[in-house]
Amino acid sequence: MVIDIHSRSVVGWTVAATETGELAEAFIDECLAGQGIGRDQLTLHADRATSMTSKPVAQLLVDLGVARSHSRPHTSNDNPCSEANCKTLKYCPAFPRRFGSIQHARDFAAAFFEHHNHVHRHSGIGLHTAASVHYGTATEVRARRTETLDAAYAVNPARFRHRPPTAPKLPSCAWITALSQLIPFARRSHGGGACARGSARRRCARALESPPRSR
Repeated sequence: MVIDIHSRSVVGWTVAATETGELAEAFIDECLAGQGIGRDQLTLHADRATSMTSKPVAQLLVDLGVARSHSRPHTSNDNPCSEANCKTLKYCPAFPRRFGSIQHARDFAAAFFEHHNHVHRHSGIGLHTAASVHYGTATEVRARRTETLDAAYAVNPARFRHRPPTAPKLPSCAWITALSQLIPFARRSHGGGACARGSARRRCARALESPPRSR
């Protein structure tokens, strides 16, 4: 599957009997075409599975102008968005002990990702659906929520302890690795100390000013 880490939207998924570089190439090409991604707009982060590090995929991304990013070897939490989504999928109460066929698996995945994108309201993106954030309707939804909250507060301020309620904020940027983890990593990389801490903070500040767009 391919996830937009900003909106949490699963923009593409596939179920196949085998995992090959050629299948991954066709799948990624289809996802990017479906989202209308132009050159130099995207960074694609993936683990180090053989299909994702294969020559067909590497050449495709070069041809499409897509930057590549990979997890460090043997470090699964370098790809937390995919790992978390896979765990949610496998821990779903409806997840069967066995799939009767590959079509059975595809049918289950179709229903799961439809719910994930269009029904479930994610706490990490202000209790909006992934599709709403991905396609830009979340701002309008939040404005309507604000109107409803303001009306409720005007009728009964005591219900809110006389503090005007606010709708959850929309996400501003997304990180594959949390910003709070970048500074300790920079400290380890540069031997610690005040200079390393200051340097790490400056690098993080620069990154915040122009965060990369990733999916």
